[in-house]
Amino acid sequence: MAQTIVEAARDKGLELAVPHDIVETPGEGVEGCVDSHHVIVGGLRFATGKLAETRLSQLRARRPPGSVAVAVGVDKRLVGLLILADRLRAGTEALLRDLKSLGVARIVLATGDRRDVAETVAKGLPIDAVRSELSPDQKTLVVLSERKNGPVMMIGDGVNDAPALAAADLGVAMGAKGAAASAEAADVVLLVDQLDRVLPAIRIARRSRFIALESVYAGLGLSIAGMIAAALGLITPVQGAIFQEVIDVAVILNALRALRGPSI
Repeated sequence: MAQTIVEAARDKGLELAVPHDIVETPGEGVEGCVDSHHVIVGGLRFATGKLAETRLSQLRARRPPGSVAVAVGVDKRLVGLLILADRLRAGTEALLRDLKSLGVARIVLATGDRRDVAETVAKGLPIDAVRSELSPDQKTLVVLSERKNGPVMMIGDGVNDAPALAAADLGVAMGAKGAAASAEAADVVLLVDQLDRVLPAIRIARRSRFIALESVYAGLGLSIAGMIAAALGLITPVQGAIFQEVIDVAVILNALRALRGPSI
């Protein structure tokens, strides 16, 4: 959200001063000093009590459905209100259905946004559960609670997602525009800002695992067969040694098939 606001300001040609004495409340807002003024930027809940403004509750009720309001305060006075609305990426529904077809049994949306915003985004999508208004530690609890349903893959890009990415069995970070903290906490980093790259990643991982297990079982099976044949005197020691080398070469060549797979 912060990155969206900064990019919008730059697009309008606004000159952005460098703040100092910054204090961040994860998932809520940030405050600091800009050009000798005390500035806060954050949600209405975060701004309540920090600003000499009595209309915040009324402003909360007047927001458009599915939008997020960001309060901007200078020297304890409300000077602006930014209204943000999430736009669903093209192809998201098809992506989620493809994940289901690949065997992902349960998809949960875990977000720090308000419930009405989360439900608006999730409406019509193959999502099994929506968890909204979550702090970073609550996102981690969601990941840990979902483990009762099986291994958990967490996909995120923000600073608030970092603890949950670290707690998941597989953390996937969007590295192109995501926060550095999330990339460091994740097991996998997508270097492009395209969520659909998760699909070929899953297919490559499954194919590589299948080839690895195939090589292990084939190699062990042939080696055991060779040892049995040698014990029964069906082959000589020299023949057994040659046979084992042939097995090793065959297994290595089979494993190299993984290199010829599709790329992400």
